[in-house]
Amino acid sequence: MAITVAASRLGVSAYSNSQPVELRPNWSPQEAQVAIAAVYRQVLGNDYIMASERLTGAESLLCNGSITVRDFVRAVATSELYKSKFLYTSFQTRVIELNLKHLLGRAPYDESEVIYHLDLYQNQGFNADINSYIDSAEYDENFGDNTVPYYRGFSTQPEQKTVGFTRMFQLYRGYANSDRSQIAGKVSRLAKDLARNSASAVINPSGGGEGWSYRPSTKGMAPNKAFRNPNKEGTIYRIEVSGMNLPRYPKVRRISKAFLVSYDQLSVTLQRIQKMGGKVASITKA
Repeated sequence: MAITVAASRLGVSAYSNSQPVELRPNWSPQEAQVAIAAVYRQVLGNDYIMASERLTGAESLLCNGSITVRDFVRAVATSELYKSKFLYTSFQTRVIELNLKHLLGRAPYDESEVIYHLDLYQNQGFNADINSYIDSAEYDENFGDNTVPYYRGFSTQPEQKTVGFTRMFQLYRGYANSDRSQIAGKVSRLAKDLARNSASAVINPSGGGEGWSYRPSTKGMAPNKAFRNPNKEGTIYRIEVSGMNLPRYPKVRRISKAFLVSYDQLSVTLQRIQKMGGKVASITKA
């Protein structure tokens, strides 16, 4: 059954009819490898993993039945690999968003939940915080010992708040996207909505709509709409660009920016954007 009639447009059709990965009794070695791949994909947010980064020891323990899927999830989530990808490089609120997404398959419901995990991390450490997800009654009820966590935030379930559905779209950016390659970077996606206790907007995932990768910068933004440029004839176009380096010293981080140009300046502007390493998210009439 489809999650929503707009599943394909919202990028969640891959989860509409998919079944959770579970290691049932008398599983085969092939099924164990499927479960291992599913754990890596889920817990590492679909990020690329090299052969040298794999947790071969934990994999062997799972394959010979010494540990459960839950134990393997714990091993990945508390590993140096997970910490290097998410903990060391992100603001703590973002880490908590990702922990909830990776381990419980949903978005945070309210700010008190984030504060709880932040306090636990500060007082007892990262591993204790990770264990609080995996050893929770919520994890046990939804995944148990042998089911790989999945994005259950897209489905209607008992004891799941409706606001979690819309907030999942702020964290999930498409089936082929990873949690370390999103255009919004390492900042929290839900901090403002959680602080205001307001619902989050449902936004299209990567490639799901025009201008999906564009996020306005806080300074130097062109207006959202414009009429005719009084100095030039013809239609004015709005070019939305992401990941652009400004030509200055010292070198600053990549930014998002918008340009308003006339048709006769369109080609020259696109060439300049390319030289600055920018990626064109969309070109629309202003």
